[in-house]
Amino acid sequence: MKKIILLYVLLIGAFLVYAVQHYQTGANEEDPFHSERLRGELGENYVMVTFLSGIEYWKSCLKGFEDAAETLNVSIEYRGATRYDTREQITVLEQIIAKKPAGIAISAIDPASLAGTIDKAVDAGIPVVLFDSDAPGSRAYSFLGTDNYEAGAAAARKMGQLVGGKGKVAVITLYSQQNHEERTRGFQETIDRAYPDMQVVAVEDDKGDAMVAKDLTRSLLEKEPDLAGVFVTEAVGGAGAAEAAKELGRTEQLHVVAFDTNKDTLDRIKEGNISASIAQGTWNMGYWSLQYLFHLHHDLTIPSPAASGVVSPVPVEVDTGISIVTPENVDDYYAK
Repeated sequence: MKKIILLYVLLIGAFLVYAVQHYQTGANEEDPFHSERLRGELGENYVMVTFLSGIEYWKSCLKGFEDAAETLNVSIEYRGATRYDTREQITVLEQIIAKKPAGIAISAIDPASLAGTIDKAVDAGIPVVLFDSDAPGSRAYSFLGTDNYEAGAAAARKMGQLVGGKGKVAVITLYSQQNHEERTRGFQETIDRAYPDMQVVAVEDDKGDAMVAKDLTRSLLEKEPDLAGVFVTEAVGGAGAAEAAKELGRTEQLHVVAFDTNKDTLDRIKEGNISASIAQGTWNMGYWSLQYLFHLHHDLTIPSPAASGVVSPVPVEVDTGISIVTPENVDDYYAK
């Protein structure tokens, strides 16, 4: 009797071992999202492309890209135009396409000019997603970035709060770049709709240069001595605007609402020269851009990129979120 019981125990044990092994094997073979499948191959390289590539703003985007690369066991490269120069970014992108990477994440300096080169990469079988600055005329798979219209609207609401809902305000921005145009439009339309006692008296282009922003602010204050606030839509101009107001030594504060969280902006918020800044979800942009590219490269999406039809294999637009930096929470935004 004991021998029969032992035999049954051995048979049941063997069956359980077989069942577990079969389940694990089936999971590996049938589940496209099993962790073993989400590992890159030897030599699998993805490229992030920006412009003004040395500025602090891109550091958080790149950190997200790097963190995703570590998770997926792939290699990455960071490239970009060193200046605010469309031709240079196109040249850089052409060079990258020639090397046939596994995927490209790009922030487009000029949507119209970059669309053709982006399409060239897609035609070559290279997945492309856009982050931070879109190129909606291109055939890139997705755009991951800030809802820039809403970011401008949020800046308008903060400005309205700061100036008590009345007074003259101005915008300093970057012309010809879609994300900045959307921020400006969101700001202007929200002021026009929600603040009848406020007026946007000027929209100026600082070309992404803090010194130009400083000179523009000084000129605006000379023309409009009672100017109550300036909204700066790009990462470096806020400091220039704040410096101009500080040097003029006005009795009443010029409220500067800036954009992004570079150290100079954060320092000036602590000092009180910048009233607030709009912080973007830049780490999200980098991290999820690479995740999307990996899934596209490995054909893990449903429907797959090769499938016929009009359904996109990844979300066409992803809002990576914003928050508002003020003197009360500025310490939370310094790089740890």
